[in-house]
Amino acid sequence: MTSSLRAKSLLLTAALAAWCALLLGCNGEVEHTAEAVRAEDSLPFMHARGINTLISDSGLIRYRMVAEEWDIYTPEAGGLSTWKFMKGLLMERFDEKFHVDLYVQSDTAYLHQQYLWELRGRVVIRNIKNEVFRTEELFWDMDRHEMWSHKFIRIVTPERELQGNNFRSNETMTRYWITNSSGAFPVSDTTPESQPAADTLSPATPRQLQPL
Repeated sequence: MTSSLRAKSLLLTAALAAWCALLLGCNGEVEHTAEAVRAEDSLPFMHARGINTLISDSGLIRYRMVAEEWDIYTPEAGGLSTWKFMKGLLMERFDEKFHVDLYVQSDTAYLHQQYLWELRGRVVIRNIKNEVFRTEELFWDMDRHEMWSHKFIRIVTPERELQGNNFRSNETMTRYWITNSSGAFPVSDTTPESQPAADTLSPATPRQLQPL
């Protein structure tokens, strides 16, 4: 009889110990959580390869874009989309007579809110005067009709060469100024006429670019 009670006591003790161990183990569990999903981790709304397309602005064909890849991201909270060209962009802009008046090329390009271009890497621009601009960064505000860069920039024209920092220009790249500049050019080219006109800094009606 004593042996039977001792056996039952041992079984009860073992069961109680197992239950306590299980309880402590549950209380000590570590919660595993994944990292928060960031905006840059989201998939594009549209992904395209081998792009050669025309873009309209206010009902007129104004741009031709050539790119290896084109991604369009649409924000979850609404608003305008962001275009990304991570493998380079070549763009031509046309005037009213469909003549090319601006040539733009960069290693990487972003279009924010359908009006602000951000060009990075090897950025090359040629205007209608056959002047060539080279820099590593350029912003283009299509609503305010101006371009600017805080990086080193080099300008080569048929008559002169110029380089410096803190560049600003109208969007046709025909009137511009640059600080900390150096180069070889005629004295007549340093007149105020080389500065952008005041109306290039005034806001304009926002536009909506549409692929054709």
